[in-house]
Amino acid sequence: MKSNTETTKPAKRNAPALTVDEYLAAVPQDARLALEKLRKTIKAAAPKATELISYQIPMYKHHGMLVGFAAFKNHCSFFVGTKNIVRYRDELKSYYTSKGTIRFPADKPLPAALVKKLVKAHVAENESRLSKKEKKR
Repeated sequence: MKSNTETTKPAKRNAPALTVDEYLAAVPQDARLALEKLRKTIKAAAPKATELISYQIPMYKHHGMLVGFAAFKNHCSFFVGTKNIVRYRDELKSYYTSKGTIRFPADKPLPAALVKKLVKAHVAENESRLSKKEKKR
């Protein structure tokens, strides 16, 4: 049986990526295809989000952090936040989830409709939080 640390090692790269394109170019092809699809879906669901590298992985920001993704040795991960994992737990039953993360095999990317739902929920949450802050001013 493999240890948990073995399955969570990031895909090997020479130098830390400075852009999402560099990040994707450095991951194996099967993971790259899954993550490129995920990237396209995130951009469609949150067109105003800023794409960046944070903690050496691709992340999206819109009035705060939204979501991120990464390739690992034996899986890909989609980082959506704890609230969305809890809110959509029924739809996520067939995936391995942990605190804020959905793991999936590279050869079975997440459905675009589910990704859009998760991203839009986080956008709404961030915008609501921003509007509450502005009302307090």
